[in-house]
Amino acid sequence: MTATWGNIERQARLWMVEAGDRIKTALTEEVVISEKSGPDDLVTEVDQDIEAFFYEKISEAYPTHHFFGEEGVAQVLSSLEGTVWIVDPIDGTTNFIHQKRGFAISVAVYQGGEGMIGLIYDVMNEEFFHALKGEGAYLNDRLLPKVEQTSLSKAVVGINAGWLVGEHAAALTEVVRTSRGSRSYGSAALEMAYVATNRLNAYMSLNLSPWDYAAGAVILAEVGCKATRLDGTPLSMLEKGSLLASSSNLHEEIRRHLT
Repeated sequence: MTATWGNIERQARLWMVEAGDRIKTALTEEVVISEKSGPDDLVTEVDQDIEAFFYEKISEAYPTHHFFGEEGVAQVLSSLEGTVWIVDPIDGTTNFIHQKRGFAISVAVYQGGEGMIGLIYDVMNEEFFHALKGEGAYLNDRLLPKVEQTSLSKAVVGINAGWLVGEHAAALTEVVRTSRGSRSYGSAALEMAYVATNRLNAYMSLNLSPWDYAAGAVILAEVGCKATRLDGTPLSMLEKGSLLASSSNLHEEIRRHLT
């Protein structure tokens, strides 16, 4: 079984590099932009084309597998039975549009609801974060060590500044105030990868979709991190919700500030 998952992971990585090359080519041309739910929820024809690329590749190579993607190429899933691919073709679309960097391709493979493969590809920096359940996490060819245990006062926390207003502002602001500092990178997948590599010590969000965190959750588990809802309950790969990702001791300290 391990060899089978290893083969799937290697194939997926090849597809992601090919998709990354397609994205780089698309950036040399005019990109057509549309709004989904509002002006801060954008989609481009590139997002849609890349998701269709993955759907075609996966359907041809693994016809019994299921597909769950951000742009709705396949049907929305109601179950995680069997083997499910969870794909975000461009995580950080606003960065892709405005900065031409700071975005990633995120691909995860789950079996019966359990994360087996997590892949995050920073296209422009050519950084590949990848993990196979039980075999460690890697940045390109370098095995990642277990994350450092630290206190909130010495931690750098990733959080979207927009969450620091509104009904949850007080608790979240207290976390940021207590921390060493905060950063916002505009890509949930990359921010989870940064926690796995100790570039960030924690990442928080009030509202993410499964394709935002499915791959990151697999990678983080391999370096000894916890990834849950803000209230400590497990993540759902079928429904959107909040996220708290960090080392185990920091996870508990942050949660004390949130309750």
